[in-house]
Amino acid sequence: MSQSSTSSKKSGQSKFSRFLYNDNTVGYFFIGLFVIGFLVFTVYPLFMSLYYSMTKYDGLSAPQWIGLRNYIRMFTTDIRYKKSLLTTFIYVFTSVPLRLIFALIVAMMFKRGGRVVAAYRTLFYLPSVIGGSVAVAVIWRQLWGYGGIINKAFNALGLIEGDFSFIASSSTALSTVVVLAVWQFGSPMLVFLAGLKDIPTSYYEAAEVDGANKWQQFWKITLPCLSPVIFFNLINQMISGFMAFTQAYIVTRGGPNDATNLYVVYLFERSFTSRQMGYGSAMAWVLIVIVGIMTAILFNTQHKWVFYESKGGK
Repeated sequence: MSQSSTSSKKSGQSKFSRFLYNDNTVGYFFIGLFVIGFLVFTVYPLFMSLYYSMTKYDGLSAPQWIGLRNYIRMFTTDIRYKKSLLTTFIYVFTSVPLRLIFALIVAMMFKRGGRVVAAYRTLFYLPSVIGGSVAVAVIWRQLWGYGGIINKAFNALGLIEGDFSFIASSSTALSTVVVLAVWQFGSPMLVFLAGLKDIPTSYYEAAEVDGANKWQQFWKITLPCLSPVIFFNLINQMISGFMAFTQAYIVTRGGPNDATNLYVVYLFERSFTSRQMGYGSAMAWVLIVIVGIMTAILFNTQHKWVFYESKGGK
């Protein structure tokens, strides 16, 4: 009996050892950490925010179920919400194309290698690294404010007279935030550079033999071959545009007269300043739907303008 029990213990220990040191067990252990973190810090807050969006909740007291009233209020009685939504669309449809255009122009200039070109690429990429910081937003506010460098430059050119604050005027405040966003074109520029280097030089050589000039080569070769990269950058920059917060909040605080009150800035104000967490959660879910619809439109229309060489065309 003792020998059989001892042998059974040894066999049990050996099975446990094989299970413990199995490659699959180690893999499940490491992926389990990610799965637990994803469920706890992403999935759970996501569904809780959906629940809070249908409640009256201030973040301290118990939430009170009110159904769809937050959503109804959003689209019927909240005039500031409608204005923030319109302002955000103007910001996205202005800043994103301009940022991509500037990124592509600079990428075309720097597509050739070399130490000097690499140094310039780094300099042009720096705004994307530090552009979203609070410090840059504060400096930007000083540049475009009363007595700032921009004010002095416009005075010297005779375009304006006296002190003028671009961020204090409803007609120009949003433009300053758009310019700040366009200035941060370094990230899409690097993606464009990678895409440009993947275009075979034989295409351009064949076009030159056929007598095509640089402009024709750009429209007939560069843009079609680069269209998947443009599509990728467009999706990323559009999503980033809808989530813009730091620039507008630090530079203008959403003013003047809500001229720069972007969607996420207004969401922050409702959620943390007015302590309407339920209403803010509803705004967040509407934003998710808006971004999802815009992304779906781009994906469903890509067959008309995105060229995938592996598929033999558009």
